[in-house]
Amino acid sequence: MTNTTAREFDLTPADTRRLATVCGQFDEHLKQIERRMDVRIGRRGHHFRVEGPEERAHAAAEVVRHLYRETGAADDLSPETVHLFIRESGFERLPDDTVFDGGNVVITTPKLKAKPRGENQQRYVHSIRNHDINFGIGPAGTGKTWLAVACAVEALKDEQVKRILLVRPAVEAGEKLGFLPGDLAQKVDPYLRPLYDALYEMLGFEQVTRLIEKSVIEIAPLAFMRGRTLNNAFIILDESQNTTREQMKMFLTRIGFGSTAVITGDSTQVDLPKGQQSGLVHASAVLDNVPGIGFTRFEAKDVVRHPLVQRIVEAYDRFGEDGSPG
Repeated sequence: MTNTTAREFDLTPADTRRLATVCGQFDEHLKQIERRMDVRIGRRGHHFRVEGPEERAHAAAEVVRHLYRETGAADDLSPETVHLFIRESGFERLPDDTVFDGGNVVITTPKLKAKPRGENQQRYVHSIRNHDINFGIGPAGTGKTWLAVACAVEALKDEQVKRILLVRPAVEAGEKLGFLPGDLAQKVDPYLRPLYDALYEMLGFEQVTRLIEKSVIEIAPLAFMRGRTLNNAFIILDESQNTTREQMKMFLTRIGFGSTAVITGDSTQVDLPKGQQSGLVHASAVLDNVPGIGFTRFEAKDVVRHPLVQRIVEAYDRFGEDGSPG
């Protein structure tokens, strides 16, 4: 930060319960203020120090004071309450203010450290870290889903979110779902297997199993999202090219306070019935210039699988959908 100032103040009367309430579990309320007002907050007991540009530091200090007054009559502060006080301050920072500077980007998970390959992957991770809603669009093998899962695991490890939700539309790729054996969970399990595999690689099988049992990690078909509001969560919608326009809108409006959503898909591999527009294609046109939403578009050159995969993608790109050369 440039031209920063520091504002120090005490919250009185000093009350342990009220201080814990204003900070939130794992300091989630303070982190929300830091992230959205572009300041840094430190504290020792009831003494607080806010650093940042002068007007923002002053406004953030006032937000903390106002929230502390709220705790006098309330046993808890919701993320919505914190959001409203930040909004009323008039100094909320839009995610677009952060520009990718080409620096080294590393994702740290319990089992491995991941360094995105190439500028597009680095921009993608930077966008995920700085936007509440992100789209990663491009061909197979570009690391869209794997990097999104890595960012989700890192956010959970760093206590930025309380849970991870991994979501896929259960659309058949040339096969009929109804003919698969088992109940609904067993029918959709094959569609979610790539997400499980990424989690096992980053957390280990036993840890993933425990977190699923505790509902810290939830893996579900898209239909299960209707009617829910998802706060303090990292949500990944994979294979989103197979959502309808209505499903995509439903999913995007589930996003709550303190949450990050990543929507991945390949608009050239839509398995919807003919004549039905992909929700991913529609959303990328509708939301392309909406502030606070990040878009990363991958190309064949970004493929990080077997070299032949890149050549296959490029070969298909040279041909039209009807099978004739484009």
